[in-house]
Amino acid sequence: MSWTKQQLITAAFEEIGMGSAFNIQAEELESVLKRLDSMMAEWNVEGIRVGYPIATVGTSSLTTDTNVPDSATEAIITNLAMRIGPSFGKVIPRETKVTAKKAYGTLQMRALTQDPQSKQFPNTLPIGAGNKRYKNRNQNFMPTPTDPVDVGPDSILELN
Repeated sequence: MSWTKQQLITAAFEEIGMGSAFNIQAEELESVLKRLDSMMAEWNVEGIRVGYPIATVGTSSLTTDTNVPDSATEAIITNLAMRIGPSFGKVIPRETKVTAKKAYGTLQMRALTQDPQSKQFPNTLPIGAGNKRYKNRNQNFMPTPTDPVDVGPDSILELN
């Protein structure tokens, strides 16, 4: 099931104690929608890409499906709640802060393992004077980046 932007915003309001008991105005929803879009754009720049549709200015809609995996919704909801809570005069509970930090850390770890070759040093980088040459290697540059999970050219990697 894909969450809509409005469902994520409503869940963030519930996280700060402004759930169905409060009448949330349309202007407040639009304001929080802008905060959600900016938070997800910031995460996108940081390398945390979860499939959220980054909208251009003025084209975002509350009914848009976000296409984010269920594993990322907790991080989005709790971090959005932490961003909007002070604007509505709400104190963020300690449990929400802990959950937000843990879920965001999980997303960061997942982002680091998505493209391991881009995280390695390029082969145009000199090794430097502090690195010793081992076993008669006359290497002046870093080795070519490799994929740490190599199953061969005609094999299939299955994760269960």
